Amino acid sequence: MPELPVVKPKRLLRALGRLGFSVVRQKGSHAQLKKGNLLVTVPVHGET
Repeated sequence: MPELPVVKPKRLLRALGRLGFSVVRQKGSHAQLKKGNLLVTVPVHGET
């Protein structure tokens, strides 16, 4: 099974935003995005 690519948080947040997700909250180094009833948590550690 191939390894998953490493994606930087800033790029992931931008991609999810284009898919219709919006940031509903950020606590510490974790941002939560929501689209309808889907909730995604993205760790934002280190350089973004």
